Amino acid sequence: MDTLDAILLGIIQGLTEFLPVSSSGHLELGKAILGDDSVPEESLLFTVVLHFATALSTIVVFRKDVWEILRGLFSFKWNEETQFSLKIIVSMIPAVLVGLFFEEQLEAFFGGNIQFVGFMLLITAVLLYYADKAKDTEKKVSFKNAFLVGVSQAIAMLPGISRSGATISTSVLLGVDKTKAARFSFLMVVPLIFGKIGKDLLSGDLNFNGENNMAMLAGFLAAFVAGLAACTWMIQLVKKSKLSYFAIYCLVVGLIAIGYGIYSA
Repeated sequence: MDTLDAILLGIIQGLTEFLPVSSSGHLELGKAILGDDSVPEESLLFTVVLHFATALSTIVVFRKDVWEILRGLFSFKWNEETQFSLKIIVSMIPAVLVGLFFEEQLEAFFGGNIQFVGFMLLITAVLLYYADKAKDTEKKVSFKNAFLVGVSQAIAMLPGISRSGATISTSVLLGVDKTKAARFSFLMVVPLIFGKIGKDLLSGDLNFNGENNMAMLAGFLAAFVAGLAACTWMIQLVKKSKLSYFAIYCLVVGLIAIGYGIYSA
């Protein structure tokens, strides 16, 4: 992978992370179209690096919310901040279990199988379509809802299943207010990404000793900058626009991906 390709993929990651269209799915499609022939481990490494970049951009944009979460964890009082922090922790449990026990199986899906990505995008489209039919409420995320949304997040580790789409759709279908669902969705992934990076660094799974280091750095910077720009205005788009628009987009891209995969096989 050259530097230009890495920058393009970084921009894709930054722009699609905050929309319910599957950033990981778009990365896999982009890598396949650009002719990336990385082995699954290297491909997953690049995906993790880009997600780390957008996690940093999320922290910058949601710095006040992140501070409330940290303050809630260390306040030792049963207040709203503490409860929200604990709900974030509860939501992490399913994804942590999947990451611990099914990591090798998960890595196999990040090898440019765009037909699989296409089918997963179709599933995302269905989720968004039904979520769009849900009524607006003012309900907050409960502990039970947090766990169920966490299950959706774990499933969305597959490329093509939109993480934000799955988690926001699940929250809305459970009766949670769309604005609160979007806020919870964007914040719940941050500790998971940092936990994944820390785990891989300690275990030595992330090796940056290859010739693609400069390309990864370029992709990281592109994803971070694009994420900052996208997070400031696209989040409002997620909250206010009808999810059916994104459902149509995922449907079209999913069908194109399946067709492309069949044609290029």
